[in-house]
Amino acid sequence: METLIIVLIVIVALLLGVVVLIQNPKGGGLAMGFQGSTQIGGVQRTADFLEKATWYLAVALFALCLVSASFYSTRPVNNGKGSDEAIENTQGGATEGGATNGGTPQQ
Repeated sequence: METLIIVLIVIVALLLGVVVLIQNPKGGGLAMGFQGSTQIGGVQRTADFLEKATWYLAVALFALCLVSASFYSTRPVNNGKGSDEAIENTQGGATEGGATNGGTPQQ
C-alpha cells in the first residue's frame, strides 16, 4: 500500500509540473494555439481548465503526502524489537576499568 501511494505521489507531481509548465503567466502558453477567428472563448476555456487542473493536482498531492506521512508515522521504529531490548543492545556492559566488552552485557 505504501508503494502505491509513493507511485501516485510521483505521478501527480509529474502531472502538476507539466500543467504548470504549459501555462504562461501572461495568458499565452497552450492557449496561444487556439487563437482563431472561429474560436470564441476557446482560449478562456483552456486557461480555466489548466487552472482547475493545477488546483486539483495540488490538493491531490497534498492529500497523498498526508496519507503517506500517516503510514510512516505508524511504523515500528526498531524493526519489531522492543524499546527496552534496543536500549540494552546499544548501551552494552562496562568492565571495572570503564572499558566496554564489545557491546554485550556481562553475565
